[in-house]
Amino acid sequence: MRKRNVGLIALFAAGSVAVAALAQRAGHSRAEGSKGTESLQRPPLAKNEAEKRILDVLDDIHRNQFRGWNISPEDGRLLRVLTESMGAKNVVELGTGVGYSSIWLCLALQSTGGKLTTYEIEAHRASLARENFKRAGVNGIVALVEGDAHEEVTKLREPIDLLFLDADMDGYVGYLNKLLPLVRPSGLIVAHNMVRPPPDPRYIEAITTNPDLETIFLLMDHAGVAVTLRKR
Repeated sequence: MRKRNVGLIALFAAGSVAVAALAQRAGHSRAEGSKGTESLQRPPLAKNEAEKRILDVLDDIHRNQFRGWNISPEDGRLLRVLTESMGAKNVVELGTGVGYSSIWLCLALQSTGGKLTTYEIEAHRASLARENFKRAGVNGIVALVEGDAHEEVTKLREPIDLLFLDADMDGYVGYLNKLLPLVRPSGLIVAHNMVRPPPDPRYIEAITTNPDLETIFLLMDHAGVAVTLRKR
């Protein structure tokens, strides 16, 4: 019996080593895959002078203003691609910050002929955002509403093409409940911070168990983004 136990222990140890080796190899593969993906990225290229002006301001904000409050450039490029590809005319953003994500949205809206309504509760950030909108030359297509978005969004009446949530995370469910009826069929709800800080489980439940919605999660190696389609 003793020899049998020794044999089992040896077998278990060998198996543990093998599992650890496989996990290590898998970890290396994921890391290498992530590095490989990052190596494919290139900075955005300006099509014209107006776009160059916007990209220059975005770069300056990313380097010098409240980096902890801003989305990543990858998140911004995703917003631009989604907004422009769907030809969005009416975009609503909750959580302006200093205007970094707003300007990415405007980069698309200047092409679609659309407009952005964005909400910010903190006066200093709202002031910086207004300055950044002017510097980027997009202030004509942005309406910045300063105040509590939970109250202010109830005044909205027009159909929404794309809704971007990047405000108080425990408020995502409330925002969704208030604004989903305004999101047009085939419209999108894009929610930031699906990895860090941890998202509200109630919001995840709301966007993944409603048969009228289809949700995918992107850029989960960063802060994480949920893209939710309101089905036709």
